[in-house]
Amino acid sequence: MKSINLFLFFTLLFNPLSAQNNSLNKRIKVDGVSAVIGDYVILDSDIDKTLIEMKSQGISTKDITRCQLLGKLMEDKLYAHHAIQDSLEISEEEIYNSVDQIIENFTQELGSIEKVLEFYNKEDESTFRQEIFEINKIQKLSSMMQANIVENIEVTPEEVRIFFESIPKNELPTFGTELEISQIVIEPEVSEEEKERIINQLKAFREDILERGSSFASKAILYSQDPGSRSTGGKYTLHRKRPRMVKEFRDEAFSIEEGEISQPFKTDFGWHILMVDKIRGQEVDARHILLTPRIGSVQLKQAKAKLDTLRFRLIKNEISFKDAALMFSDEKETKFNGGVLINPQTGDTRFELTNLDPVLYSQIRNLKDGEISLPIIEEERSGLKKYKILKVSNRFDEHTADYSKDFLRIKSLALKEKQLKIIGEWMSDKIDNTYVSVNSDSRYCKFTNNWLKK
Repeated sequence: MKSINLFLFFTLLFNPLSAQNNSLNKRIKVDGVSAVIGDYVILDSDIDKTLIEMKSQGISTKDITRCQLLGKLMEDKLYAHHAIQDSLEISEEEIYNSVDQIIENFTQELGSIEKVLEFYNKEDESTFRQEIFEINKIQKLSSMMQANIVENIEVTPEEVRIFFESIPKNELPTFGTELEISQIVIEPEVSEEEKERIINQLKAFREDILERGSSFASKAILYSQDPGSRSTGGKYTLHRKRPRMVKEFRDEAFSIEEGEISQPFKTDFGWHILMVDKIRGQEVDARHILLTPRIGSVQLKQAKAKLDTLRFRLIKNEISFKDAALMFSDEKETKFNGGVLINPQTGDTRFELTNLDPVLYSQIRNLKDGEISLPIIEEERSGLKKYKILKVSNRFDEHTADYSKDFLRIKSLALKEKQLKIIGEWMSDKIDNTYVSVNSDSRYCKFTNNWLKK
């Protein structure tokens, strides 16, 4: 009996679809296999690993059952299976870079790779890296598939109204205190000599790569001032339909061919050169090198003096904040709407006080409504410095959801509900049409989805 179990185990592991019509699969418990989803096998040890991983991250597992974890693992595998079936392309190099970053973070936190392996109870670094790679690959495929399912889902105003009216009055959500915050930003002037220095340095990098075969990735690691991509050789993956970077960066990335390197170009972060590694349909793998200008103390003092003068005029009501932002602010994202900040999480202009970014909160917490802050110096992660003034331009006290006042928030909730419904329908359809086998030991579980195909 033991030899038959072992045979079936390896049959499922390396060719799970071949077991679909195998009658033995229905009668014999396969040691260590909890479920098979399409081309993926979920082992009992995968559930154990997930539990250990959650505990190591300080997440309480007291109220989480093995059945719930198995259900989540099956969902992830179903998404990943159909991402491959639908030919959604994934950059393995990007995942390996993520693994490098994770290992580096672990090592910095614990002191050495040996301590990391000991902490996670791993025998060697190679095996540990491969495990992290597989976990990240499944997660990436799963998230890509989910994004693909809901990519074109939208809600009409009528759907938002119907959604809101369907909520019982006593169950309407309560929104906490919210603020609208406006700002005016003044960037110090960059001297012509400094602009020329940076552009010439980027041109020298470009020539070195094209003419002498130097590595773009190595140059980025050594010289780029973008902390978000420096460790991965300046790499970003961009999607045409999911804007991630500033417009100038996207325009450059989608306008050149594979292997081509752009001329130096400017964004709000500094000057860049960019190379396209690979074009995959709507996605582009690009690398860049960012250099930020050196700002002298004289230029910083001039920027602050300009903002001091503007603040004095605002206090004297010589000019409105809205007009001042339009005329003088150097921040493109806010100057055309009166300096009002956009909440990146919700897409509207309100920030819930309890969820406010700690740095922004510290800057506005002592401001009265309508009061204008003193000039505040702010330094980007890239090293760029600028001055700004802030104003709490509107306050919305805690209140029960109101259709007209909270339309954008309600629209977001309606869209989320519609997306969940579409995903649920997709999940139900794919479970019916995908090979799914759940071990007899787990068939007692009350899954959210119909994994047992009753």
